[in-house]
Amino acid sequence: MQTTVGIIDYQMGNLRSVERGVARVGAESIVSGNWRELRSATHLILPGVGAFRDAIQELHQRDLIGFIRAWVEEQRPFFGICLGMQLLFDVSYEGGEYEGLGIVPGSVVRFQFPDDRRLKVPHMGWNQVLNRQVDDILLEGIPDSSYFYFVHSYYAVPSQSRDIWLESHYGHPFCAAVRRGSLAATQFHPEKSQSLGLKLLSNFLHPTTTPTPAGS
Repeated sequence: MQTTVGIIDYQMGNLRSVERGVARVGAESIVSGNWRELRSATHLILPGVGAFRDAIQELHQRDLIGFIRAWVEEQRPFFGICLGMQLLFDVSYEGGEYEGLGIVPGSVVRFQFPDDRRLKVPHMGWNQVLNRQVDDILLEGIPDSSYFYFVHSYYAVPSQSRDIWLESHYGHPFCAAVRRGSLAATQFHPEKSQSLGLKLLSNFLHPTTTPTPAGS
């Protein structure tokens, strides 16, 4: 079957970079905010840059909430990126309290450090990630402690530790990616993370075996 990636356009994502990344690993894209067009895809990507409140409103306005939830419930391959990962959680406290998609139990909170830590927010740049789930096919060819590119002021706190796929450190450990069943989502941007980011996208789109990760 031809791999076709639905990239959800809700006016909040780094769409062209994601589309170029998908093309570089040999797949076609459907970039759309219409779920009727996206449902013919084999894989779905939810990118995201910006504020949680605005993003969830845009998803509601485009009638995409039920579509995304049904896709994940049907165990179809799904990948969230940055804000697209945060939207999967129950609630975000970015500029208030806003309900998320409720697909991954947990919350989204802001980095806060004592003044003497001198750490800037947002967390921006390259950082190492550590694998918290063993033998995951999506990490084939990606060494542990590899560097990926982050840009974010808020981070996700899963309620269930088994959902934490990758972990990074900025002042303290934080969840850099979540994984459950056919769903994977990263706080970092694989499309901006050079060869290893493209390798991760390639593994998602062209797995060599059927993955059975922890937490499924």
